[in-house]
Amino acid sequence: MSRLSIFSGSLRSTSPRGRIARFVSLIALVSLPLLQAQEDTAGAISREVKAIFERCGNAVVKIHAVDEHSELSGTGFFVDPTGTIYTSYSVGGEANNFTVQFEGKEYHATQLMADLRSGIALLKIDAATPFLPIGKSAGLGLATPVVAIGYPLDLPVSPSFGMIAGFDRKYLGRYFSTTHLRVNVPTQRGEAGAPLLNFKGEVVGILVSSVDSGSACYALPIDAAEKIRRDYVRFGNARHGWIGIDVQEASKSLEGSSA
Repeated sequence: MSRLSIFSGSLRSTSPRGRIARFVSLIALVSLPLLQAQEDTAGAISREVKAIFERCGNAVVKIHAVDEHSELSGTGFFVDPTGTIYTSYSVGGEANNFTVQFEGKEYHATQLMADLRSGIALLKIDAATPFLPIGKSAGLGLATPVVAIGYPLDLPVSPSFGMIAGFDRKYLGRYFSTTHLRVNVPTQRGEAGAPLLNFKGEVVGILVSSVDSGSACYALPIDAAEKIRRDYVRFGNARHGWIGIDVQEASKSLEGSSA
């Protein structure tokens, strides 16, 4: 015979089956609000990513190039209204005969500069263009949400969502010229050079390499890229930091020196 107990002023069965039923009901009552909250969060992120893509996607372009080995395909984006394009060195560094697809047309592009140490290149087309606003990478923190927009596998342009996962100076024995952003955004062939955007739609990095067969990627912080672009405007090339010694031949002996 099952036992009876008083619960909240009423008689309830405390048989094993009754206890299991109440436990399942309690779990359902607790889980439903959590599931609803998760769905609401996922929906909010999806809407934000879509809004960023619709606002910024027209300033992202597909780049075709030819080097001494094969044809290359990658992504780039406009940074001013006169057709200047950021892309990765792997796309715009050692190739030639650049073609940019923009607004359904193909434009010949010229290389302004390429910097192997940072992994980026600057191209330019002769056209008035939309452009992406430049943000700041210095204030980024772990788990900051970001969006990459690129051309994967020669397919149409599309967005990818992820978060900042780390700030690294090296990867598998390879040292970077500056701290790079490790981002858990999956990447595929064709997305090198894509912009990394914050939720304001501002560029905070440039995708330069993939990690673990495309499960994540590294991006050059936009602060570092902009320093190189300013160097190009001012000096015609990149001016990297340097610490060391320099040797110059003296035209005459110095006082007190045995040389």
